[in-house]
Amino acid sequence: MWKRDEAPKPAVSQPPAQVPALPSQPVSAASQPEFRQMGRDMVNIGKSVVIKGELNGSEDLTIEGQVEGKIELKDHVLTIGPNGKIKAQVFAKAVIVLGEVNGNVTATEKVDIRDGGSVDGDIISPRVAIAEGAHFRGSVDMQRKGGGQPAQTGKQAQQSQQQAQQQSAQTPQRVGA
Repeated sequence: MWKRDEAPKPAVSQPPAQVPALPSQPVSAASQPEFRQMGRDMVNIGKSVVIKGELNGSEDLTIEGQVEGKIELKDHVLTIGPNGKIKAQVFAKAVIVLGEVNGNVTATEKVDIRDGGSVDGDIISPRVAIAEGAHFRGSVDMQRKGGGQPAQTGKQAQQSQQQAQQQSAQTPQRVGA
């Protein structure tokens, strides 16, 4: 039962604690905001932005607008958002496609075409993922990592095998050296 005489007591305010002054030093990563702790900068290109020409960068990039030409993000992730329309040659560490790409895509780690994403062009990457509901028209070259020899097509592998057999047949075999 509520009693009128027991009104809530006002909270007693305490004076704010004194913060000791810090010497002016660069701010450490631990004290920076959370988005900086991830170790990556992220840039967005909005829906209304149209870029024609070369686009180079040294941070992760999300494109929601239109780009025509060439995109190079050698050591970073490129994300083409659902509204992004790209007519370009793309070079990046990883490419995530939610929008449309017309042009060849080269990634040193992975190409991921998500549901609703579309790629019309050739893909060169050691790992490729194409989701159900995605569109892809082109060829895929899944080169191995490590800078070894590029992956060979069926004909190239067959020719290499035949050459190796011919060389071993021509080389005299020595027994009991």
